[in-house]
Amino acid sequence: MNKNNVLFVFAVAAALAAGQALAQSAANYPSKPIRYIVGYTPGGTADMLARAVGQKLTEAWGQQVIVENRPGAGTNIGTEIAAKSPPDGYTLFMPTVANAINPTLYPKLSYDPLKDFVYITNYAKVPGILVVHPSVPARNAKELIALARVHPNALRHGSTGIGSPHHLGGEIFKTMAGVKMILVPYKGATPAISDIVAGHIEVYFGAMVSTLPHAKSGRLRALAVTSLKRVAAAPDVATLDEQGLKGFETGSWFGMAVPTGTSRDIINKLHAEAMRAIAAPELRNRMSAEGAEFVGDTPEQFTAFFKSEIGKWGKAVKASGARVD
Repeated sequence: MNKNNVLFVFAVAAALAAGQALAQSAANYPSKPIRYIVGYTPGGTADMLARAVGQKLTEAWGQQVIVENRPGAGTNIGTEIAAKSPPDGYTLFMPTVANAINPTLYPKLSYDPLKDFVYITNYAKVPGILVVHPSVPARNAKELIALARVHPNALRHGSTGIGSPHHLGGEIFKTMAGVKMILVPYKGATPAISDIVAGHIEVYFGAMVSTLPHAKSGRLRALAVTSLKRVAAAPDVATLDEQGLKGFETGSWFGMAVPTGTSRDIINKLHAEAMRAIAAPELRNRMSAEGAEFVGDTPEQFTAFFKSEIGKWGKAVKASGARVD
């Protein structure tokens, strides 16, 4: 046997051994605790979903899933940590709508959101809601659009920071409706809601969870939800699609991803258990009350959705002129 043949035999043997080791590793997965990186502070929807799913994984596998909150830089800090983690199934990541916005919002990222992750499943979508102060003479979105067209730049609309999905949702609304309103950005939902309740601004595009209670109490008036279907938590509030802005759909979404290179067997295990987790009645009841629409798609479907979100939000970012250096 010549030297080249010997080298070929060794190479084949090494590849087979590596394949067997990988298969054995996947078969034994998980054999130690798993961390779940979330790019937000504790207490929000992303954190709650990660902990709820993580608890179900722990119960199923007997290995603890530890949620690791790494907020900052529009989720880029946590995303970078996850992207550079070993692709062994022991680091999970919570992708959200921010990961589709950031490639256009930031001039440069230290990771590639498409190449560095495998997207396992989208747990749920949570729509936004359009509300006004009760003094605004509009009972629905059509009347608000008519009012804004007659009085351009007379209405002020609040959002939770430049580049947030609710800020960009407002920009998409203005573009599709052909109206002009003055943007008033805030550093979070609390000050924005405080100001619209007080009448300092007239219009607000916000998260369903934090805004709907004020609409139900009468302090604000809900004009529309930003999903394609009406929300069970507010069945009497029509969608923007129903009110003439065809195809309008914005809001947040939350899922599971792993670093690229993670074995398909491990991905399949994670996907199957994640499906069981989000089917749990206690999780569905809690999230549905907050306007969530459960998805539970395949890795291929989630990847296709994520790519479409980058395109959609990229157009909104460019139209708004938003940019973070």
